[in-house]
Amino acid sequence: LFITETTSNLMTAPLNLHIAGWATCGFYKRGVSVLSSLSILFPTRIKVVEHEYASREEYRSWLIEKGFRDEVQDSRAHSHTSSPFVWTAKRATAKPLSKDVIDFVGGCDDTMEFCRKFCEPKAVEEDVGGVTMVDDGYSPDHEFDYDLVVIGGGSGGLAASKEAVKQGATKVAVLDFVKPSPKGSTWGLGGTCVNVGCIPKKMMHNAAIIKETIEADSAAFGLSTGESKATHSWENMRTNVQNHIKGLNFKYRVNLRENSVTYLNKLGTFKDQHTLTVVDKKGRASEITAARFLVAVGGRPTTLDCEGGELAISSDDIFSLEKSPGKTLCVGASYISLECAGFLAGLGYDTTVAVRSILLRGFDRECADKIGSYMEDHGVKFKNEVVPKKLEKVDGERIKVTFSDSSEDIYDTVLVAIGRSADTEKLGLENVGVKASPRNGKIATVHEQTECPNIYAIGDVMENCPELTPVAIQAGLSLSRRLFGGSKEPMDYKNICTTVFTPIEYGTVGYAEEEAVEKFGKDNIEIYHKSFIPLEWSISESRSHSEGFSKVIVDKSSDKVLGIHFLGPNAGEVMQGFGAAMKKGLTFKDLEDTVGIHPTIAEEIVTMAVTKSSGEDAAAGGC
Repeated sequence: LFITETTSNLMTAPLNLHIAGWATCGFYKRGVSVLSSLSILFPTRIKVVEHEYASREEYRSWLIEKGFRDEVQDSRAHSHTSSPFVWTAKRATAKPLSKDVIDFVGGCDDTMEFCRKFCEPKAVEEDVGGVTMVDDGYSPDHEFDYDLVVIGGGSGGLAASKEAVKQGATKVAVLDFVKPSPKGSTWGLGGTCVNVGCIPKKMMHNAAIIKETIEADSAAFGLSTGESKATHSWENMRTNVQNHIKGLNFKYRVNLRENSVTYLNKLGTFKDQHTLTVVDKKGRASEITAARFLVAVGGRPTTLDCEGGELAISSDDIFSLEKSPGKTLCVGASYISLECAGFLAGLGYDTTVAVRSILLRGFDRECADKIGSYMEDHGVKFKNEVVPKKLEKVDGERIKVTFSDSSEDIYDTVLVAIGRSADTEKLGLENVGVKASPRNGKIATVHEQTECPNIYAIGDVMENCPELTPVAIQAGLSLSRRLFGGSKEPMDYKNICTTVFTPIEYGTVGYAEEEAVEKFGKDNIEIYHKSFIPLEWSISESRSHSEGFSKVIVDKSSDKVLGIHFLGPNAGEVMQGFGAAMKKGLTFKDLEDTVGIHPTIAEEIVTMAVTKSSGEDAAAGGC
């Protein structure tokens, strides 16, 4: 296997290259020019810091008379007198710091040779033997308040903090402060998933499934519910769900105490790379210091940018609404929007989804379209290719929405779910040289390490990271084991299972069909697929036209399974085991050789034989 040096450098954080010389020196100018070009080409690999002196005399005074070169460990530096003087360092400081020097590169010729080696092909082993992190200067006998401070009390941050203690850290703190949503919603320790995400969403999704089961299936299975449909109390459901969440909040506090992790209900802002200014709920400010920091602040919903957009609520608010949402408009075609629309419609509320372009961008298109059709058949209305242009209050608390196609409608609730941004705006990252994306506030990392070596990031705040709670948890565990336990094992972000809890659930792992075609070529993959009616739906008249669906994408050359997709009841439970198999290099022959559990819907994945290319009917037969 041959890769470039720059590809190999993906295993480390950006390299801080310092170059010093005098302004009119041609060799210094040449060095700056070449290094700057590399930093432009590879901005996440190299960071160049220039130390320019006005004259030859000033440069030599700094280098020789003031003794900077003598404080560098490499003996070659001690006799260096020419310009430039180039070295790598732990930090990109404006002032040259000899204590930060990692390696002495040399003068102009040595710098050119460094640049050539950086760009030339390099042979590497398939098994790299673990990851190499940039030295963050950590020493167990440091004088800071804490070994590690985790900023953010979500699932990933909590997992990382407890694992750090388990791996030998003795002073660990979790900083957690929930800023109210624009509508004033707040919650307790545990982050988005527990309070305003996965947990309440799954419980309300389950409420809708129970209601549908009673109404659609009871008569077919000989159960009588009387003449009326099942009634639902939003207030009772909301109270019970929130009480469950409060119990989890308390449990997390107890777990931190039992694991010797300090909990600080304070909002933190970086003052420098080892200092946070923290403010409690009464506005009192103080400072804490740490050898290492972990940013795990997660994300918050993107607001609706139109006239009257402040009238809309978000997923931060829906699960704690005091009264039922009534007739609801869900803005956006994200999984959050479709999941909320699904359970609201399932509970009996008049629900519409405003779709700007396509459903479930980033997921398999065929599966996304099937979800849309299923939801329409189950009472969800869709307004396609529109966005809200204006929201205004009418009839008291109701909201009139004017859309981009000039149509209008009135709703009791408008729920916006058009994306999320990392909650980094007021974190003070600019004070520690860490850049956040202007588009979404996320932080670029290499193996969870940021541009500032002692500051790390995990979860939804991290660029190019799946926004999934188990991913943040696993990344937090992996990072703490590397930082405090001597592990070299990286977090594996490949082949991660996920499930979309729409009315027909969608479980997936690996490549979508479109992604596989783009990466491997249409002629190099085989698509196996099957439509089926789950046994539990088969005698219910109202479900007789609904089908489940499964798809397996295979690399023809190796028989390796590239992706698995499943639509049907309990899709998450079905997909989890296949995710483990994908991690181990599952082949299609492995699926063919697996004896299915009968009668289950999961066996549909191991009994597929029809390919798309064959043109044969993909509908499943009976036993």
